[in-house]
Amino acid sequence: MVNLVAAQKPLLHGLMKLAGVAPHAVEIEPGTVMNFWVPTETFPKPKPKKGEKPKPNSKPKKPVVVLVHGFAAEGIVTWQFQVGALTKKYSVYVPDLLFFGGSVSDKSDRSPNFQAECLATGLRKLGVDKCVLVGFSYGGMVCFKLAELYPELVEAMVISGSILAMTCSVSQTTMERLGFTSSSELLLPTSVKGLKSLLSVAAYKKLWFPDRLHKDYLEVMFTNRKERCELLEALEVNSKDPTIPNFPQRIHLLWGENDEIFKQELAQNMKQQLGERSTFEGIKKSGHLVHLERPCVYNKCIKKFLISVYNKDKET
Repeated sequence: MVNLVAAQKPLLHGLMKLAGVAPHAVEIEPGTVMNFWVPTETFPKPKPKKGEKPKPNSKPKKPVVVLVHGFAAEGIVTWQFQVGALTKKYSVYVPDLLFFGGSVSDKSDRSPNFQAECLATGLRKLGVDKCVLVGFSYGGMVCFKLAELYPELVEAMVISGSILAMTCSVSQTTMERLGFTSSSELLLPTSVKGLKSLLSVAAYKKLWFPDRLHKDYLEVMFTNRKERCELLEALEVNSKDPTIPNFPQRIHLLWGENDEIFKQELAQNMKQQLGERSTFEGIKKSGHLVHLERPCVYNKCIKKFLISVYNKDKET
């Protein structure tokens, strides 16, 4: 029987190529490969001969925006409504973090630091010197690490539905409130019922899909379960009050006002911790999946922030 989710992938990939991005695998180091969707403007012209895979051979020609996905889907699925909205004015890069999409590693490190280091290496190999990060959920935590470790690479950030670090206390409180025993139970469902529970928590409006579609989604999107479980384990920090880095970048917290996983109050508290270079903006009638539920509003907010970042750069 045909997997409906897998069958839709070629269509989505075709739409992304029309929007101006194409897939490319980058070897970070021996044993570690990270897949990126890369601006087609950076590929050589004319196109290589039939059978040869094109490789990016030039630096991006426009300001760079990097879209970093969350835990329940790979990059291009997560950001399918943002790519086309941004490629006209920006060079858009969409990575698959390790153990998502086509990205793999034989290393044992599962920390957000390692994800951030690999992402930084991959971007530099693709000719990116500076960028604005847009991070969602787990991807937001990776973005925070990337900005902390490589401040010269990251100009600014937009963070949605994420926190600086997943402390044990925050994890326990959140899971108890949502009615789950662990983050793995929530984020790595093994049944149609489990996936429905995840979607009911993540979305503002209750979504209905046939069980067949849920089953197909589980099969396609929840691969590398062992490694992803280890990613979640490595995410938790024992400290009750982790040190807040002094970020030099502007940070815009863009939130679904009805986010039940990381509530708006957490974002407001984080804004105070981050200081005067951070801003907060809520989007009504949206939950954790704000970028999918209210894509037009979300894209408008991102564009407004990007204009303020790059116009300020021109002025200085």
